Amino acid sequence: MLKHMMMAVTLAALTGASGWAQAPERVTEGNLVMENIPDIPQSVRDRLQQYSNTRSAGFSDFAPDGGVYVTTRFGETTQIHHVAEPMGMRRQVTFYDERTSGASVRPGESGQFVFTKDIGGDEFYQGYLFNPETAQATRFTQAGTRNASLSWSDDGARVAWYRQVDGDPDADILIADPADPSSARVALEGEGLMIPADWSSDGSRILVLRYYSITHADLYVLDVDSGDLTEINPDMDVAYGGAQFAPDGESIYTITDQGGEFRRVVEIELSDNAMRMVSPDHGWDVQGMDLTSDGQRLVYAINNGGNSEIHMMNPVTGEALPAPELPLGIVGGLQFDSTGSRLGFSHVNAQSPGDAWTYDIESGELTRWTRSEVGGLDTEAFVTPEVITFDSFDGLEIPAFYYRAEGDGPRPVIIDIHGGPESQERPGFSSSIQYWVNELGVSVIAPNVRGSAGYGNEYVALDNGFNREDSVRDIGALLDWVAEQPELDSDRVLVYGGSYGGYMVLASLVHYSDRLAGGVNIVGISNFVTFLENTNGYRRDLRRAEYGDERDPEMYEFLQEISPANRAEQITAPLFIIQGFNDPRVPASEAEQILAAVREAGGDPWYLLAMDEGHGFRKKSNRDFQRAAETLFFTDVLDLN
Repeated sequence: MLKHMMMAVTLAALTGASGWAQAPERVTEGNLVMENIPDIPQSVRDRLQQYSNTRSAGFSDFAPDGGVYVTTRFGETTQIHHVAEPMGMRRQVTFYDERTSGASVRPGESGQFVFTKDIGGDEFYQGYLFNPETAQATRFTQAGTRNASLSWSDDGARVAWYRQVDGDPDADILIADPADPSSARVALEGEGLMIPADWSSDGSRILVLRYYSITHADLYVLDVDSGDLTEINPDMDVAYGGAQFAPDGESIYTITDQGGEFRRVVEIELSDNAMRMVSPDHGWDVQGMDLTSDGQRLVYAINNGGNSEIHMMNPVTGEALPAPELPLGIVGGLQFDSTGSRLGFSHVNAQSPGDAWTYDIESGELTRWTRSEVGGLDTEAFVTPEVITFDSFDGLEIPAFYYRAEGDGPRPVIIDIHGGPESQERPGFSSSIQYWVNELGVSVIAPNVRGSAGYGNEYVALDNGFNREDSVRDIGALLDWVAEQPELDSDRVLVYGGSYGGYMVLASLVHYSDRLAGGVNIVGISNFVTFLENTNGYRRDLRRAEYGDERDPEMYEFLQEISPANRAEQITAPLFIIQGFNDPRVPASEAEQILAAVREAGGDPWYLLAMDEGHGFRKKSNRDFQRAAETLFFTDVLDLN
């Protein structure tokens, strides 16, 4: 249905039907389809080469031989690699044209691990078991379904995961020995998005999280044999993050915002739902945690204004314990090994593209396992952002990260708007931003407009429902701030963003085309009603919780009113639209309809469609072309010659 609709829109656009302006020739090069993109000079490709060849490595799991598994890219896509010793060779283990998830190692000594992989960015992930003895991977999930959140039982006998059928918002919980795909059985016929979080140590129960939205989730205990489902803290409208059983199975540890504005680690007794605060109130969200198998050590990270801080404690006594100290940046994937003697994680910051680290609990030794390549560039020259704030139209203070370009005269500006919207701009590594700042001489401002996560429950809810365009007004306030900075050129400002950030680009062009030099919309929403009707069914109710329910007549009218595709005549600044054909989140029809609408209104957008990509470009050759085309667009609209 979606593909037929998109083809109809495309055909109409190509033929000039319904009074639309005649489209330029649509050119195909391999899997890339484009309109209006000029030939890319070799000098532009050469200039980008070093930046496009940076790579990162993410900690995935501990290997039985004492090494670690990481995910990194040496070809087109991210694959699983084994590293035997710190700074040792990264030995590639999986070899696919499509990206893989990280490895989750089977408890025990077999060295087997499970991972997931999709096709062309369609996000219908399949689960695979890799056997290092044969160097072969075997699929254990049902073809044509979406599978995720693979979780091993403590004894390594079974793995649990959730499965969704195309178009169905409900997720079932399945259990199997992945070495025997025929052993798979449905342990729970779910309602809504049900995610297995942890097994009890005896393998009789599974913690299950039902996700509604960033501010609402439910926790349950699933009896594996009977299928009985018991809710923890029923009737509480709170958010939950990760959750784990205590070793005795009588209580759980979880991250929740219950009783406060920010998320903390708590312990909940399963017998009576009594809750005990475990982590202190840091005034910031706890973003991840892990518990040793003996329950004597808890690690968690807080998100302090975008930067991560790792904390360690005894969760029973409350005693603070030594924790690794790292440069400012972002930490992810916190995980103890099976003995609780080592902690593994990933760390990335603006001057380092991301590497795998471990921390020895007894000695306190912090070890870096990988040093990812940066294309021969001098990382000392990479720009570290400064945190700024500006007042919006209603006096609300909006935080942003400012990457300041050097050079004479007022510098042009790219406003880089994150997606989500319940996400957060954080000071991680971006080779694109470093290229824009260091090579193009463009300053970059990455705001966390209202609705962003990380600043408390009240802030994240400020753009919900009928308040949607208040976040767009935050961009207007940022344009006012730019105009007040003598080192910035308010006549050369471009907006750039993907997914919800793509909607923000389009909406900003609707409201502020007279103040913007152009915009780059990547896999962005152009009409909230058609988006909600056509996004894959497994996501629809989750998105209604954020954007509003288009089936309600009043909300329908509002969503139509604010949708950029219905206001294309107000988009008068140059526009570049980038889309993946297989995108299950923001369907390609969203790109096609804004392309047609802007053209009908007299505009002449650039367009790039990748037939082998989904929600954003993941394959290196496609990303390289995208970045080169963006560079031409920036050069043109920001007058960088």
